[in-house]
Parts: sequence; structure tokens; C-alpha cells
Amino acid sequence: MTAVLGTLPFLATLWLVLVLGATILEESGAKIVAALKGQPSQPRSINAGGRRNRTFLRTRNPNRVTEPLRVAA
Repeated sequence: MTAVLGTLPFLATLWLVLVLGATILEESGAKIVAALKGQPSQPRSINAGGRRNRTFLRTRNPNRVTEPLRVAA
């Protein structure tokens, strides 16, 4: 009797994992196949090709350490 009660939650969990896996594969299956083939999943738009994103890093001025703090270190 214990085996039957243990098998039922196991089968329900297995069913849930299979249903969720099938849903995920249905949504992103084309992206996975394109990645395995080494191709982009979606064609690039014309506008996105020539632009470069530029980020400017702000450098922080180093904190000036006073003489007593240097001695303490």
C-alpha cells in the first residue's frame, strides 16, 4: 500500500515536468535549433548594423590620504 501511495506523487511530478518541458520547448524550440546550427535566431534589422554603443566611463579621483591615516595602515 505504501508503494502505491509513493508512486502516485512520483508519477504526478514526472507528468508536470514533462508538460513544463514541452511548453518551454514549444516556445523557444526555434531559438535552440538556430543556436545549435550557429545561426542567429532572428534576422538583423537594417538600422542595428552600423551603430556602436559608446559608454563613457567616469573615473573617480582617488581619495587623498592624510599622513596620520598612512601611518595607521
